[in-house]
Amino acid sequence: MFDKIKLDNLKNEGVENVPMKERREFLKMGFALTGIFAGGTIFSAVSSIDRVFASSEEFASKYPYKPHYSMVIHQDRCIDCERCVEACAATNHVPHEGYRTRILQRDVPDAVGQKREFIPVLCNQCNLPQCTRVCPTKATYKDPQNGIVMMDIAKCIGCLTCQEGCPYNARYFNEEKHAVDKCNFCFDTRLSKGEKLTGCAAACPAQCRVFGDLSDQSSEVYRKVHQIEKAVWVLRPEAGTRPNVFYTKG
Repeated sequence: MFDKIKLDNLKNEGVENVPMKERREFLKMGFALTGIFAGGTIFSAVSSIDRVFASSEEFASKYPYKPHYSMVIHQDRCIDCERCVEACAATNHVPHEGYRTRILQRDVPDAVGQKREFIPVLCNQCNLPQCTRVCPTKATYKDPQNGIVMMDIAKCIGCLTCQEGCPYNARYFNEEKHAVDKCNFCFDTRLSKGEKLTGCAAACPAQCRVFGDLSDQSSEVYRKVHQIEKAVWVLRPEAGTRPNVFYTKG
């Protein structure tokens, strides 16, 4: 069982124009929220499409990965069973002191009913990753075909610069490999072997995690990111990394 991490230090930004009642609902989550509809806005707020990627036209011109792996997480479905964490560790041989995915928690004392909420986090597989820009040996890089942020263990010198540069705290130093390690959407252990889902997505009993190809307009991931009925957001949009992990409720 991993120690839980409080979310109070994650600041809320990008919601200044949301009406107060709706803002309170979003601020309960304690995350930086950016509304993205099908290239539009959230609650008449100023469009943030330049800060997160959701436009099909922008995707075609700037992020031509095929497949373009992405994940949508239904934050309110998480029950903190940690089966995703266990499946990830078993699938990717993650040591006890390491992690590729975690479950954060936040107490909500004023909530009606459930007084605590959970949110799964992992590497956001950013379109503009900071980790690849700061790595002095190019040990971490973005795969030119599928856009997954990878690690070349042989090139890693353990300087932890990429770890410091990641705004999502999604990397750890693997003592066994003597290198930094992170989530790669189970590419080497599952996707490259024909599996359609990551280990965490396959193990989740509440179907919190929807994994798929964002470049496929018929995929569930594409439909959930571009639908106009429910808000979809990313973590820390102010970092300018344009994540490929999205969050929603319902």
